[in-house]
Amino acid sequence: MLESLPLRCFVAVAEERHFGRAAERLQIAQSALSRQIQALERALGARLLNRARRSAVTLTEAGAALLDEARLALQQIARAETTARRAARGELGRIEVGYVVSAALSGVLPRTLERFRAAHPDVQVALVPMETPRQLEALRAGLLDVGFLRPRPAYPAGVGASIVHRDSLMLAVAAGHPLARRRVTLTALAREACIVPQFDESAGFAEQLAALGARGGFEPRIAHRVRDFIAALAMAAAGYGVVLAPASLAAIHFGNIVYRNIEGYAGSVELAVAYRSSALSASAQQFVEAAVVVGGGRQAPTLQPPARDK
Repeated sequence: MLESLPLRCFVAVAEERHFGRAAERLQIAQSALSRQIQALERALGARLLNRARRSAVTLTEAGAALLDEARLALQQIARAETTARRAARGELGRIEVGYVVSAALSGVLPRTLERFRAAHPDVQVALVPMETPRQLEALRAGLLDVGFLRPRPAYPAGVGASIVHRDSLMLAVAAGHPLARRRVTLTALAREACIVPQFDESAGFAEQLAALGARGGFEPRIAHRVRDFIAALAMAAAGYGVVLAPASLAAIHFGNIVYRNIEGYAGSVELAVAYRSSALSASAQQFVEAAVVVGGGRQAPTLQPPARDK
């Protein structure tokens, strides 16, 4: 297999037509240059240069055939070195980013993408809509690099997270619902059928609804469990019940949905950027840093694996 140094030495001599000038150009000793050329000739089994004491060095037929290919090979090696260095700095590559819909509607995801793209235009970002539990599993399995999700009290081994947004909670009701036209109090909610996005786990908006009921002194009546907020809003618009939802969802135009504040209740939900805290690429780490800055953080999170779930 040919190495780059003998090729560089050969090209320098072929272009300078002089061993001394080629050695000066490469900033190596002339004797070392000669040894490299001799080693290349032995490896190829052919004489590449015609050497004469009083005349310029000339190329043999084999040398002339090698010269253009050697130049191309050195250019490719230089490109490969540059590509590797840029990837190590996070300037190249591809990252897989999962997100819940609220990340897009709140503006956190678009602003993060804008900031990241400005500094890393050559990094490809693949966006994958995915609910929180699936994101956590994908991060743990290495299928995602970064995720925008609802925070959890504990994360899988090898996954870390940082809060980047906080959203107030409001009540989404059909425009024809009585609560769309009057004050929404905690007492009034005791009689309502609730629609809850739930993802086969205890954490999530069912907990938020339970906290609201505890504050109002009633047990919320969960009438429907759905897979996401789009389904919840569609059912609310059709009169199946009410939805406790992040205020950012008001960005979705549902012609028959009204958002109302709940008197005596200041609940909120958070959005986190989660990441693989081990083997995170440079570009993915810089994407996380961009998200933290967009979220108002002053420094990037420490990328260390959190404690394993008990």
